[in-house]
Amino acid sequence: MIVAGTLAVVALVLSAVGAYGVVAYSVKRRVREIGIRMALGAQAGDLVRMVVRQGLATAAIGLAIGVPVALAAASLLESLLYEIKPQDPVTFGGLVLLFTTITVAASYMPARKATRISPMAALRCD
Repeated sequence: MIVAGTLAVVALVLSAVGAYGVVAYSVKRRVREIGIRMALGAQAGDLVRMVVRQGLATAAIGLAIGVPVALAAASLLESLLYEIKPQDPVTFGGLVLLFTTITVAASYMPARKATRISPMAALRCD
């Protein structure tokens, strides 16, 4: 049980770091675009919402693929579970909520950082 819990925490941390890395890289590549949008009058909140929305779209695709695979894997592993339902809706719902929260946080941080750059500095970036 301790090993499974430790592996679950490690998987959660790796998924959070991976989501942050992908979004941070995407935002870094789009600094010029964000600078142009800011120079044309876009509000920082609008740009943050845009990046978070795109991060959530990516997470939705991952969840749409991952949840059915996890449900199928849980059915296959049913014989290894002791007095636990393999398709526990509370567990799956909680994990979907947890991953969505992690994605929002991982998308918010780089987006907020990018909006703090002045438009002129953003336009000079490579």
